[in-house]
Amino acid sequence: MVLLVAFLMLRWNMAYITLPILWAFFIAAFFFRPSLDVELERVIPHNRFLEGQIVEIVLKIRAKERITSVKVVDDLPSGLELVEGSNWKVLSLRPGEEKELRYKVRVKRGIHEFNWVHLTYRDPFRFFRIEKRIEHYTEIVGVPKIEDVPTPYSTKGTKITVGPLPSPRVGEGVEFHAIREYQPGDPLKIINWKATARTGKVMANEFESERKVDVIFIVDASAKGEVVLDYTVRAAASLMLNAMNEGTSFGMVLAEAVPLWVRIDYGKRHFFKCIDFLSTARPDKNNMISYQVEHLIRSRFPPRAQIVYLSPLLTDESREALKVMSSYGYRVVVISPNPYTAFEPKSREEELALRLLSLQRKAVLKDMRAYGVIIDWDVRKPLKTAIAEVFKL
Repeated sequence: MVLLVAFLMLRWNMAYITLPILWAFFIAAFFFRPSLDVELERVIPHNRFLEGQIVEIVLKIRAKERITSVKVVDDLPSGLELVEGSNWKVLSLRPGEEKELRYKVRVKRGIHEFNWVHLTYRDPFRFFRIEKRIEHYTEIVGVPKIEDVPTPYSTKGTKITVGPLPSPRVGEGVEFHAIREYQPGDPLKIINWKATARTGKVMANEFESERKVDVIFIVDASAKGEVVLDYTVRAAASLMLNAMNEGTSFGMVLAEAVPLWVRIDYGKRHFFKCIDFLSTARPDKNNMISYQVEHLIRSRFPPRAQIVYLSPLLTDESREALKVMSSYGYRVVVISPNPYTAFEPKSREEELALRLLSLQRKAVLKDMRAYGVIIDWDVRKPLKTAIAEVFKL
């Protein structure tokens, strides 16, 4: 502007006024223009945390050059709640000097990804601004809370059984189950000679022995039940821990837009694998759980498995899925978190609305009890209380 005024007024001596500005700009450009060459390290104790746990994040910054003043912003995933400190800081660094940015977050369920660190530098004279985004990836997993629960399933009727659960198999056992045709490899002592003489074929006894039953956990992640999805996931994780402790083999279906099937297995490694998948569960708007379950029943489910179905039963699809399981002869225990118990009414009108919805839900569950054992879970209470009320523990 000074040069423009000098040109218009033909007073070239005014140009000398710009010399201090030009000199300051020269100094800033050649002596205060770093390349922001730094080394970064994000320190987190480990990569798995229970939801709700508070974790300290430490970002270490080491400079390879002199940086007079730089604003460092750490990428904070949306699933982490900042509870102490700040994820940004203004630092002044000398060559080789290391400083730290510390803050604490509360972890929510899910996979949380730190992708980058953003650096912003402005020279002391405020002539220019340098920005640099450095990719620096770190991942932490918020796993669902787990509580101690009893075993709510059995292969016989609806009786609760703790410990070894009865399941039919061929061979020696403690209780007679059926007579069938003898097969090569069967021990001779199980041959039923009376039945053999009567039928003209070699027949064998089939017994029922004490062994663990295969269990399949089906988790309904429909968007309509989003308000209780975290409760559903916690219940599934708790029941899986119970199955692992009992030595029971189990599989899992996570019914999302693309269903996730985890084959039946047992042990700690299998348990943590299922927990990791449960941690990623998200509400699905296009839920097709009935079709998914029927397809898996035909192709993956063992015929004598016990099914534990975790669903608020809010959609026609989720209720139809229960009917499909029952139609194929499976014994089903339904853990159904009540979504209306997750709300706290703020007015008389909301209280009346929740009562009406709760009555409607009771009517629906009454019809659904023809297809399985329903545990209507008030999420304000522990899950083990809801199980105990149904099985009279």
